[in-house]
Amino acid sequence: MATTAATPDDQRKDSEPGRLLLLDGHSLAYRAFFALPVENFSTTDGQPTNAVYGFTSMLINVLRDEEPTHIAVAFDRSEPTFRHEQYVEYKAGRTKAPDEFRSQVSLIFEVLDALRIPRLSVAGFEADDIIATLSVQATEAGLKTLIVTGDRDAFQLVNDDVTILYPVRGVSELSRMDPAAVEAKYGVPPERYRELAALV
Repeated sequence: MATTAATPDDQRKDSEPGRLLLLDGHSLAYRAFFALPVENFSTTDGQPTNAVYGFTSMLINVLRDEEPTHIAVAFDRSEPTFRHEQYVEYKAGRTKAPDEFRSQVSLIFEVLDALRIPRLSVAGFEADDIIATLSVQATEAGLKTLIVTGDRDAFQLVNDDVTILYPVRGVSELSRMDPAAVEAKYGVPPERYRELAALV
């Protein structure tokens, strides 16, 4: 049986840690919805598609640019979380998502299923909780983690092994937030970001 000698590039890739890409599905889809005019994106029968288009475009670009070895997309669920049980007014002031957005979530699920990308949700928890748990487990397993989210609360997860890709313009431009970037922007290291967020 013929064998092929490993090239230096192959050896370098084999020695590199895996890269886990975690996406905050609702956060990114919601940003895409507001970044692209809904009136410009719809099917012939009137189904809006701006969130689907924006989310899928962003996903393809990140896959191309980051070349992850592992990937998953986390989504919020409609039922209350453990936070609602602890504090009834949790997110009480938040406006309801537009119907034009909510009708596209199932279409985004179809895109992910077609691409064989796992989509995760857990009753009683938010997408943020899933992402935080997986990022900690990935670090323990020796993986580097990239988190794509528009939720600044995720900055507390940043460390030498976890980087946030944060949308700064719609979902087309992402800012890479490592520990130095978080501290430069907010004046505190990532592990103290939650204290800053609580104060403001």
